[in-house]
Amino acid sequence: MPTPQDLFESIQASPEGLSVAAILLRHPGLARRTAQRWLKELVAEGRIRPLGAGRARRYIAAAKPLAPSVTGDDVFPQHIPLSADSRDILAYVHQPLTARKPVGYQRDFLSAYEPNQTWYLPQPLRRQLRKMGDTGQSLLPAGTYGRAILNRLLIDLSWASSHLEGNTYTRLDTRELIEHGRAAQGKAALETQMILNHKAAIEFLVDNAESLGFNRFTLLNLHSALSENLLPNPADEGRLRQHGVEIGKSVYHPLAVPAQIEEMLDLLLHKANSIKDPFEQSFFVLVHVPYLQPFADVNKRTSRLAANLPLIRANLCPLTFLDVPEQAYSSAVLGVYEMTRIELLRDLYVWAYERSTQEYLAIKQDLAEPDPLRLAWREVIKQSVREVVRQPRRAPLEVIAECLSRHELGADRDNVEALVIEELRRLHEGVLARYGLRPSEFSEWQSRQRLT
Repeated sequence: MPTPQDLFESIQASPEGLSVAAILLRHPGLARRTAQRWLKELVAEGRIRPLGAGRARRYIAAAKPLAPSVTGDDVFPQHIPLSADSRDILAYVHQPLTARKPVGYQRDFLSAYEPNQTWYLPQPLRRQLRKMGDTGQSLLPAGTYGRAILNRLLIDLSWASSHLEGNTYTRLDTRELIEHGRAAQGKAALETQMILNHKAAIEFLVDNAESLGFNRFTLLNLHSALSENLLPNPADEGRLRQHGVEIGKSVYHPLAVPAQIEEMLDLLLHKANSIKDPFEQSFFVLVHVPYLQPFADVNKRTSRLAANLPLIRANLCPLTFLDVPEQAYSSAVLGVYEMTRIELLRDLYVWAYERSTQEYLAIKQDLAEPDPLRLAWREVIKQSVREVVRQPRRAPLEVIAECLSRHELGADRDNVEALVIEELRRLHEGVLARYGLRPSEFSEWQSRQRLT
C-alpha cells in the first residue's frame, strides 16, 4: 500500500507534474478518494501545488522558498548543532504562512505528558546538562548560588531575555540601568521598563527560591512583575487571559475561552510541579507556558524566567539565553506552536545552557564562600533590617534589639547584631527588594539618619 510520501516522491520525480489519473496509474492499489485526500494534505503542507483546473489539473512539487535562510547563519548559526528532526521543523516553519496548515491548541500535547515517565530530555541529555551546570553547591539551601551571583544574573538575564523581544539596550546599557539607575539615552521608555521588570522578576525568584513552586501564585506574580506598565490594559498584569489572541507570523490559534485556559493552566502547573528532575521541569515550562498563552501578552518572557526557577532552587547554573539569536528562538517556538514538536527548541535549549554555564563557571572561583552565620540567620537579618528602615523615628539599635529578642540566637546573638548593622551601613537602592523595602521607605530613613 502506497503512502503520502510515495505520492510526493512520484510528483517530485515528474517536473511537468502529475494528474490524479496519472498518480492512480503509478499506484494502482490506491483508491481515488484516498489519493485526493492525500493530495489535499500535501498542498496544505506546502509540499506540492496544483496547476490548472478540472480534469486538466496536475500537481507539481512546490519550490522551497527561504531555503537559504533555513540553513543560513541568519537563523541558526552553524555552531548551534541541529538534529535531522530539528531541520525538518525549521524547513516547515520557514514556509510562507499560506503553505502552513492552521492549527488550534492540541489538548493531547499536555494531557499525554506523564511527569517522571514522559521525558522531553532523555536521561543521557539530563546527565550531560547536570554535569555542565553543577556548581558544587547542591547540598546548600535553595537559592544560595543564585544569591551569590545575583548582580551578574540581573544584568545577563535581563539583557538577553529582553533582547529576544527586540529590545535594543546593549549589555552595557543594561548594567548602567540596573547598577546605577541610569536609563540609556535615545531608548524608548518601553525598553527601559522591560529591563527593570526583568530585574524585579529575577529578584522575586532568587529571594523566594525556597518557598516558590509551580502554582498560580508563582506564575501570576512572575507575569505581573514582567508586564508592569507594559500592557494596554493594566488589569491584565498578573491575570489570566480573558479574550482570544493572535500569534504574529504564525498559523497557530491558542484557546480563547477563559474557562478552558484556566483548566489547562491548572493541569500544566500540576504536571510541572510533579516533575522531579530540574532540567526536565525547566524545559517543560519553557515549552508549555508559551503554547498555552495563558496571559494577554508577555508569555514567552514569563516562560523563560519560570524555566530558571528549578535551576535556582537546585543551585545549578542559570539559563541566561546569552547569545541566543532572536530568529532561532522564534523558529523553535513556532515548531511547538504549529507542530507540537519540541526537538528544535530542545537543541537550542541545550546549546543555550552550555553557553550560559561557560560564563558562570568561569567566574565560579571568584565567588566567596557563603558566610555560615549569615546563611543560618539570613531571614532574621532581613527582618531586622526591614524593621529598622520602616521605623525611621526610632533608634536603630533599639529596633534591632527588639527584633533579635524574638529569636533564640544563643551564642550567635552579638554576631548577628553586628551583621545587621553591617547590612544597614551598606544598604542602597539596588538591594531594597532583598529586604522587601520600597524606595520611598529607604529615602525617608536616609533623611532621618542625616538629621540625627
